Amino acid sequence: MADPVAAWVTLIGLGEDGLGGLTDASRKALAEADVIFGGARHLALCAAGARGREWPLPFSVEPVLEHRGRAVVVLASGDPFWHGVGGSLAQVLDPSEWRCFPAPSCMTLAAARLGWRLEEVTTLGLHAAPFEVLLPHLAAGARLICTLRDGAAPAALADYLTAQGFGASRLTVMEALGGPREIARDADAATFDLSDIAAPVVVAIAVSGGAGFSHAPGRPEALFAHDSQITKSPMRALTLAALAPRAGELLWDVGGGSGSVSVEWCLAAPHAQSIAIEPRESRCENITENARRFGLAGRMRCVQGTAPDALADLPLPAAVFLGGGASEDVLQAIWHRITPGTRLVANAVALETQALLIRWHGVHGGQLLRIDLAQAAPLGTMQGWHPSRPQLQWSVTR
Repeated sequence: MADPVAAWVTLIGLGEDGLGGLTDASRKALAEADVIFGGARHLALCAAGARGREWPLPFSVEPVLEHRGRAVVVLASGDPFWHGVGGSLAQVLDPSEWRCFPAPSCMTLAAARLGWRLEEVTTLGLHAAPFEVLLPHLAAGARLICTLRDGAAPAALADYLTAQGFGASRLTVMEALGGPREIARDADAATFDLSDIAAPVVVAIAVSGGAGFSHAPGRPEALFAHDSQITKSPMRALTLAALAPRAGELLWDVGGGSGSVSVEWCLAAPHAQSIAIEPRESRCENITENARRFGLAGRMRCVQGTAPDALADLPLPAAVFLGGGASEDVLQAIWHRITPGTRLVANAVALETQALLIRWHGVHGGQLLRIDLAQAAPLGTMQGWHPSRPQLQWSVTR
């Protein structure tokens, strides 16, 4: 906990009402500050004058650190720890060096404006993320509140929602919440016609339209970019069950193909990440496209290369998926690289690869599962079962 005497950085949440909305403690810190950091809007709201310092582009907290030991105030919108500078500073400062006086976040102000229960609302920072991160949250009846980058973004958001089949969604566009310029206007996504929208802007979405996609793994292949080299939906569901993703964990997806398992892994747990290792450039492009398509570009990446060489400099994973091309060399390299507690799941179709997994199971234990799947397909004037090739799945914890 920060010592108010030792702390040299004071984080102050600033609303659109400027100085009038600050607490006495925030006002005192501002009055005593040698240097005040913030965006141009924030510095103008508090009349920082010659003490003001705008953030550099690209953004960095290094200029703050250069004033270590002086009385420094850092201004942020609302709550500095909601998509704000607070998290960046807390990573590089000792807890005794800073203190924080937050103000209501724009999410709190928006929920209060609409009468929505904030605990039942999904809040997203789309000012620094692509619209695709919305995809898992789009379902009829859902309520979302999103920050946006600028005044042009609400129309682009409406176009995205319409393209996803949610054109009937009701958008409430709120500008400059909490200040004298506050304004809120409504429009449907499909017929969005609002103009002259000024930042800062928040949009609330009452989602209406399609059902959205399932939150269970094994999503249809049609959702993914692929060249037919893709783990089929039922196998993907069984594979994810064996991999058992947990929040914040990293997966190595060795022989990534389309990256469908990586996508499912990242969607299955908050902040889960994946590195797909794939030798073919065209498939790396598909993996990158799928990461973009599902809003996972910041959590999922592709390394073009062949195991085991491509594994050498990668951060250690919590789980490894070996979807194809398992060999003695690859298994040995993975086994000796990963740490105790790491989960390994390998699927095999070829008899030689299945024999390899059976032998490793005999040495290291774990679970062997033979998977036989068949789908109904036309058979003359009737239907019959069309079997897939049997697969063997070996799952083990190191």
